[in-house]
Amino acid sequence: MKKLLLAIFLITCSFNGFSQDIFGGKVTGNFQMDVQASKEDSIIGAEKVSEKLLMNAFTNILYTNGDFSAGMRFEAYLNPILGFDPQYKGAGLAYRFASYKKDYLEITAGNFYEQFGNGLIFRSYEERNLGLDNAMDGLKVIARPIKGVALKAVVGKQRYYWQKIWESDNFGLVRGIDAEVSINSLFKKLEQSPLQIIAGGSYVSVFDRAEDRFIIDPISGDNYKLTMPENIGSAAARLQMSYKAFNLNAEYAQKGQDPNAVNGYIFHKGEAAYLSLGYAAKGLGINVSAKRIDNMSYKSRRGETGNMLNVNYLPALTRQHSYSLFAMYPYATQVNGEMGIQADIIYKLKKNTFLGGKYGADLKLNYSIANSIDKEYVQLNPAGNYEGTEGYSSSFFKAGDELYFEELNLELGKKLSSDYKLNLMYSYQTFNPIAIGHQGEKFVYANIFAADLTQKLKNRSSLRYEVQLLLTEQNYGEWAAGDWIQGTIEYNLGGKFFIAATDQWNYGKLQGEKVHYYNFAVGYTKGTTRVQLSYGKQREGIICIGGVCRMVPASNGLFATITSSF
Repeated sequence: MKKLLLAIFLITCSFNGFSQDIFGGKVTGNFQMDVQASKEDSIIGAEKVSEKLLMNAFTNILYTNGDFSAGMRFEAYLNPILGFDPQYKGAGLAYRFASYKKDYLEITAGNFYEQFGNGLIFRSYEERNLGLDNAMDGLKVIARPIKGVALKAVVGKQRYYWQKIWESDNFGLVRGIDAEVSINSLFKKLEQSPLQIIAGGSYVSVFDRAEDRFIIDPISGDNYKLTMPENIGSAAARLQMSYKAFNLNAEYAQKGQDPNAVNGYIFHKGEAAYLSLGYAAKGLGINVSAKRIDNMSYKSRRGETGNMLNVNYLPALTRQHSYSLFAMYPYATQVNGEMGIQADIIYKLKKNTFLGGKYGADLKLNYSIANSIDKEYVQLNPAGNYEGTEGYSSSFFKAGDELYFEELNLELGKKLSSDYKLNLMYSYQTFNPIAIGHQGEKFVYANIFAADLTQKLKNRSSLRYEVQLLLTEQNYGEWAAGDWIQGTIEYNLGGKFFIAATDQWNYGKLQGEKVHYYNFAVGYTKGTTRVQLSYGKQREGIICIGGVCRMVPASNGLFATITSSF
């Protein structure tokens, strides 16, 4: 009860609708509260929830005064809404920091987020929709001694729910340095050159106290003790180049021996490579990206297997869909081995042409594929597995035999008249359930369609009509079984008020109940404050952002969200 009162008090205090000058400084912040009430529904698999209401809430408060800034974030999970880890249960200060800039130095003490390059060996970030927060708690120093040179150093431990990380040796210490140099900024004659070059490099080391781990020979009964490394180092080099309409972004990383729970405690070294090539001109944009990942799970605690305590970030080269049926079969990055390619083409059809019509049109083409890497496994250990061995060898440019995910999608956005705008989308997806941990399941092949029409009305209001259709001959799981259709209608009044109704129906399910997952929503925005209320059914599924995923259980009930900033 005391925690609840404290949460309400702090949240209420943060609801000032204006910024305040305090001793020459300024206070700003934002607030969000999600409240959920769900009832048991055996038809959709929604389990009984003991609590009448579930709540996630947070308030950020930031104070700035010249070169000094300080902030904090209060969080309350009383109790966590469905799909969030129960270990978040509780309330308190989850994030606090103080930072000061002087001359060429910037020093931050407390919590912070940071990233080196593309994040292949270090990225500290928050993704609230996934319940993921690996904020560092420690010290960060950024130095810019001369123009074009940036140096970073970080040291600390990562957040783990509400655990007191500094009072336990169960959480590793993360240390890292990064350097980035703009070649053109170093030499005045090159500043205006059409060829721009930025080079960088990083080194990260994780100290994780060694644990005793043994392999037992099932025949002789002999014990073999594994010598676990306590300092796991990683290094990366990167290059960014741009020349007129062309750009390049490349990074290569290596990780030392890191036997952990994710890779089965093998001693194979890690490796990651990322390459992106782009072209941008008037009316045309092209981007091709490729990556290779080999044993790159990098955590500050070797026994951790979930989304927490990730030291690095490995981006998924697949499109992030906003239409719900297109995201029914999401892809999760395979940290133990993956090769992927993604290509994007964006083309603007000119006005007053045969294809573009009076208003022109936007055409988007996307293709992505993710495959396993080639692995030649070594001899088994005495216990009959690969634990404690090198595990395997792998040829850098050779792909494996297993396809994880493949998609081809096409999107057309076209203004039909001054009052109507149409968006059409098609996707063909090949999905291997092993990518989300389901061994032995059949591949899913799906054709997915969407039509989205927006109609302008008077008084800055609009109507939006949306239809989605998913066709597949495969049945995968209860949450994605058979063919689906979804319809949505939404009315928006001047950007301040909206009301919407959605129905998602698995009409093609071969066995069991065919369910209408209806949802009704209403929202109101005034200034920086937005209130939204929805009621309906939510199917069980998986949400993925950037290749990181979490399970979302089925629910039937009420969901309310309040957001505000000041």
